[in-house]
Amino acid sequence: MAKEPQTPMDEELARREQEAETPEQDAEERLVEGEVENLIDDEGDTFDTADENPEAQVLAAQVEELEQSLAEAKDQALRAAAEAQNVRRRAEQEADKARKFALEKFIKELLPVVDSLEKALETMQEEASEAHREGVSMTLKMQMDVLNKFGVEVIEPHGEPFDPQLHEAMTMVPNPDLEPNTVMDVMQKGYLLNGRLVRPAMVVVSQKAE
Repeated sequence: MAKEPQTPMDEELARREQEAETPEQDAEERLVEGEVENLIDDEGDTFDTADENPEAQVLAAQVEELEQSLAEAKDQALRAAAEAQNVRRRAEQEADKARKFALEKFIKELLPVVDSLEKALETMQEEASEAHREGVSMTLKMQMDVLNKFGVEVIEPHGEPFDPQLHEAMTMVPNPDLEPNTVMDVMQKGYLLNGRLVRPAMVVVSQKAE
């Protein structure tokens, strides 16, 4: 069905209806914009109020204080753990030292026996039987094997430079064939127990010939 042509009267009515709708739409848009701006202003006022709230400031200060206390507690815990570790390490070292040197006094008492066996073996004359010499030698070897098993070392520095930490100089003798402060002779052997000096070696030391 064909659309009837509009008369000038119809066109005028349509124009007036459109103009009447436009102000209403503008009013609605302005109303919506105003509400949004009011909401933004209200939120800003809320934040400002929170910043100025004394209770919020007190809570913030308490939170900061608690964080500081927590950091101090962590630091103290770390220090306590480190100190406990140091104490445990020192205790282990002391226990190990006590275990290593528990026989020191016993070794000192036993060394004169070793000296006597060595002296007896050196002074045996030709008339001593082979069995006798072999028996003393075997006894001395067994004795030294036992000492070595428990960490005892012999200090026999013949021909070595004199060391005051390990040697005890009994006398000094001029000797042009040796460098000064060289051990010429060992009068009595020295001994170490696990690296610690039990008895220094008694030695004769060379000095420069005049």
